[in-house]
Amino acid sequence: MTEAPKGWDRNRMAARAAEELEDGMYVNLGIGIPTLVANYVGDKDITLQSENGMLGMGPFPFEGEEDPDLINAGKQTITELDRTSYFDSATSFGMIRGGKIAAAILGAMEVAENGDLANWMIPGKLIKGMGGAMDLVAGVGRVIVVMDHQNKAGESKILRECTLPLTGKGVVDRIITNLGVLDVVPGGLRIVELAEGISEDQIRAATQAKIVD
Repeated sequence: MTEAPKGWDRNRMAARAAEELEDGMYVNLGIGIPTLVANYVGDKDITLQSENGMLGMGPFPFEGEEDPDLINAGKQTITELDRTSYFDSATSFGMIRGGKIAAAILGAMEVAENGDLANWMIPGKLIKGMGGAMDLVAGVGRVIVVMDHQNKAGESKILRECTLPLTGKGVVDRIITNLGVLDVVPGGLRIVELAEGISEDQIRAATQAKIVD
C-alpha cells in the first residue's frame, strides 16, 4: 500500500473552513475537527451556536483558564464572549429546526458523491446517541463537511455511495479535507481547491466518488 498524501493538518483544515464564514452568520460547529474553527474566526462577526444551549461561543481556553461549566456539545471546555447567551436544548433545537442557523460545519465518517452524509454511528460499536446531527443537516442553510480524505487504511471516505447508516440524504454542499476542497454538483464532485503539495492526480486517486470537470 502506498503512503497516503498528507496535505493540510487538522488546524489548517479548520482555518480553511473558517474562510467559508461571512459577517453576520450564525453557525453550528460539530464535534471533532469542526470545533477548531472557533480558533480561526478572527475579526469576523460570526456567532457560533452549540446545540447544548449556547449562542456565542468563543475560542478554546488557554491551559489553566478552563471553566468546567462552559462546554460545547462535544464536552470540550470553551470560552464565552460578552454577548454569549444560554438557554435549554429545546430552544437550541428550535433555532436549528426553525432555519435560524445559516451553516453547520460537521465531521463525517463517509460522504457520497450525491451529498449523502454518514456521521453518527458505526454498526456494532457503542454510541451515546444521535445527538443533533439529523436536525442540523435538515434545518441549516448550508452544510460544510471537514474530514480526513482517507481512513487509517488509506481507503477513501468520499464514496460513490455511503456504506454506513445515513445522517441525511443529499445534504452536503462542500467537503474540506486534508487534500483540498470539493463541491457537490450535479453528476458528482468538483475540485475547488487543492491543498499545498497535493496534485489533482493525487486527489482523484484518493477519491472513490466520481469527480466531474
